[in-house]
Amino acid sequence: MHVLVVEDERKVAAFIQAGLEERGFTVEVSNDGDSATLLATTRSFDALVMDIMLPGRDGLSVLRKLRAEHNEVPVILLTARGDLNERVEGLDLGADDYLAKPFSMIELIARLNAVLRRKGSGVSVQSIGDLSVNPGTREVKRATVRIDLTPREFALLECLLRSPGKVVTRTEIGQYVWGHQFSPGTNFVDVAIQRLRRKVDDPFPKKLIQTVRGMGYAVQG
Repeated sequence: MHVLVVEDERKVAAFIQAGLEERGFTVEVSNDGDSATLLATTRSFDALVMDIMLPGRDGLSVLRKLRAEHNEVPVILLTARGDLNERVEGLDLGADDYLAKPFSMIELIARLNAVLRRKGSGVSVQSIGDLSVNPGTREVKRATVRIDLTPREFALLECLLRSPGKVVTRTEIGQYVWGHQFSPGTNFVDVAIQRLRRKVDDPFPKKLIQTVRGMGYAVQG
């Protein structure tokens, strides 16, 4: 699951990012409303966790623009405790939930999972050939064989399965799996693909992960 965290307090943003990544989410962070708007309108995310008080465009303005453009990405708003009017306005604008600061990571993850379930994200099984992936339970199988993946390996496979049969570039993979930490000059993607292949392809006669020379990778059944 690919989550955009929009929070101008860098310590809070780092806290949220670390907590979500420990649970297997892929996280990108934005520290202001203008960059968050650009990311949310040009990139694909499974959910946004967004503070209302932001430099530049505030969280409610970002939400208003997304809904005006019929972008239904699930949004959880982070609010200051006691700001009832902001919470009501946010829900009226189309927020899916809100969480008052300070909050526990356990509660944020529970609310995020609940929102994703309500929106239907992460519950439908993705499949290609004899490979099946359930983003909700994080269960991966080839035929009847269960495959255990690390959170990063799962995110990599999930990225490839978003465009089955189509080439996903190294940059696209890197941004999805590593977010802002990805550097195009590294070989992170190729090394990660090798590790994923050892689990998903090597034990089986049919190879699903294909290298498209000079471009990237594709999953083909």
